[in-house]
Amino acid sequence: MSVLAAKELEETATRYAAEAIRHDSHGARGKAIQMYQVAIQTLLKLAHLYPDYKLNKLYMDRAMAYQERIKALQSAHGLLPPDDNPERGEEVSDESSTSTNASSPGVVESLKASYNELVMQEKPNVKWDEVVGLDEAKNAIREAITFPVQRPDLFPLGWPRGVLLYGPPGCGKTMLAAATAAEIDGYFVNVDAASIMSKWLGEAEKNVAKLFQSMRKMIENGPVVIFIDEIDSLLGTRSQEIGGEVRVRNQFLKEMDGITDKGKNLHLYVIGATNKPWTLDWPFLRRFQKRIHVPLPNNEARAQMLRLYTAPLKMDPEISIDELAELTDGYSGSDTRDICQALQLKVVRELFQSGRGADKDSQPRPITLEDFKQVLETRKPSVSVEMLRAYANWSDNYKAL
Repeated sequence: MSVLAAKELEETATRYAAEAIRHDSHGARGKAIQMYQVAIQTLLKLAHLYPDYKLNKLYMDRAMAYQERIKALQSAHGLLPPDDNPERGEEVSDESSTSTNASSPGVVESLKASYNELVMQEKPNVKWDEVVGLDEAKNAIREAITFPVQRPDLFPLGWPRGVLLYGPPGCGKTMLAAATAAEIDGYFVNVDAASIMSKWLGEAEKNVAKLFQSMRKMIENGPVVIFIDEIDSLLGTRSQEIGGEVRVRNQFLKEMDGITDKGKNLHLYVIGATNKPWTLDWPFLRRFQKRIHVPLPNNEARAQMLRLYTAPLKMDPEISIDELAELTDGYSGSDTRDICQALQLKVVRELFQSGRGADKDSQPRPITLEDFKQVLETRKPSVSVEMLRAYANWSDNYKAL
């Protein structure tokens, strides 16, 4: 057994779990559930590949704790309907939770995701003005979805049903999709493509078919936006086809054709998001009539983000937000938020190191421009120049607004 490989899987699971907890604490239940599920999936993979690993029992306990949190989130927010789903796995029994063989079929089976855990349904409360910048992308996606919902009579030739959002990670693709669903007072259905394709999660082909079947019923109550993040994991090209991936992708093409050709008056839309658009085959690109680049924030957008993220912090009044925006050229929206969090941690750490952290009357010192520059020295942009060049080249060939 490669201890190094096992450690890498453990670190991956820990990273996703930390991200899940962050989303959970901010009330982003759909994203939190997805991140918890990926953490579970990674731990299961670890136990499957290395059944004799001494920490497997700990990993399975941790995976079952994440599963319980998923169920709690679904039950608390009405995401988990009454148990009328025959495909649903059995509950975790006390016997399986105390098993000494952490990779036994009973434990693994109990942690497989049901369809309801792969698909998060909610009505988002995201306004367009919360999506900073991205005016070109906003206009394109509103033309494709918002206008046809409001005035379908103005579109005798029909309207796009598939929208592809592509660009660097952390630039607002999910926010764009959620804001679109909110504007049309529709349902926002967040699908974890990576989990649907996972060998741990049942038959992916049936999951895809069930997704579209369920959504056709749901549109009786209003428009539906299906958001598939990391859609390249579902539709991307691969050197080897395993686990029936060809059938899954063919099923997706069939479903997309169904809502485009046979349901011309249906307000059912598919928004796919990807950081790697070049991995998508042309047959799939054709189903996404709108292909919209979601780029890094420009200078004005970064300034807006910095004002938002630094508002609750104690800042030196001499700091110019415009100057900070210039310094963060090339950083994504999530990078910018992480920088502000790092600044907060820097001054809080100093407060505790001084011995005054436990004193409720003590407050961190104001954040200075020098603090900002020091943080930037240790936090480089997450998007490389080579990646930006790749997006530009792909846009030249395939962009469709």
